[in-house]
Amino acid sequence: MLVKALAAGGTAVVFCVVVIAAVVTTVILYDHPLPTPTPPTAGGGSEPSPQARQDIPPDLLVLYQAAANDCPGLDWSVLAAIGKIETDHGRSSLPGVRSGENAAGAAGPMQFLAPTFDSVVARHPLPPGGASPPSRYNPSDAIHAAAYYLCDSGAPTDLHAAIFAYNHADWYVDQVLDQAARYRIAPDPGTGDCRPSSAANTAVVQAISFACAQLGVPYVWGGNGPDINGGWDCSGLVQAAYRASGITLPRTTDTQYAAGPTVLGGPAPGDLLFYGTPGNIHHVGLYLGAGRMIHAPDVGQPVQISNYRYPGDDYYGATRPAAVAVPAQVGARDSA
Repeated sequence: MLVKALAAGGTAVVFCVVVIAAVVTTVILYDHPLPTPTPPTAGGGSEPSPQARQDIPPDLLVLYQAAANDCPGLDWSVLAAIGKIETDHGRSSLPGVRSGENAAGAAGPMQFLAPTFDSVVARHPLPPGGASPPSRYNPSDAIHAAAYYLCDSGAPTDLHAAIFAYNHADWYVDQVLDQAARYRIAPDPGTGDCRPSSAANTAVVQAISFACAQLGVPYVWGGNGPDINGGWDCSGLVQAAYRASGITLPRTTDTQYAAGPTVLGGPAPGDLLFYGTPGNIHHVGLYLGAGRMIHAPDVGQPVQISNYRYPGDDYYGATRPAAVAVPAQVGARDSA
């Protein structure tokens, strides 16, 4: 697996729509780079699924869970999925897993190139429990280094970009996300809540998982996340939630609705729910199912779960961003 650094940068012009007293709509414009928000750690991440407990060696499961804390908001299942796809959790007999290197120069259970591993270690001192000096063949060192590398590359907010940086192939990203979904007990996008249950569409699960990790985070006018300006506004929350699943949305409610695709009929889990009138769409939430949505309502009201229809609402319609998600491809990976 060829690990390369992900170039960061670029300037995003962002603005947000917020409802004041449920009637007045105000737009605020920011002309500065948009940093990557980091969601709060939610109890160490998701619960391992029965498949994860059966397939992952117990000592490595503990390492994946511990190393995920190196990148607040990164779920351990992503690290475990990379470990599975790269070397079957170090059980592969291929060259470069326990000694030597493969044809691309990658080595160890997480398949690091030596320069990449050394660069990560130079930026992030690894915790005790590994080798001295740190080694890419040591499971603790390799897994912690992978967590730091993903974080440096955009995780957890832009998880697609972070995994793509690990191995430059869209099919690889799909395989990692699908494996991660099988390894965790994820929020069920049909219960109308954030209770753990079975997983469904990967993009929907990633978006809902991100949003559910924000429950209780304050509403902030123009908010792009707790680590940027203290909280979320409605459109900032759903934009970040879908960015975590590799889907790019515009920044404001009206442009998000225009991006579509429009839903005909009732909403499905993962759909975006919009409120307002033509030319004045002022609010958006993420549909969970069972008549419930997660959203950042207004000033003084943190991210919460609410009924999406209520007396006197001005519900306008729904769009389905997950409809643009590319299904996972099945096939052999390249040796790099």
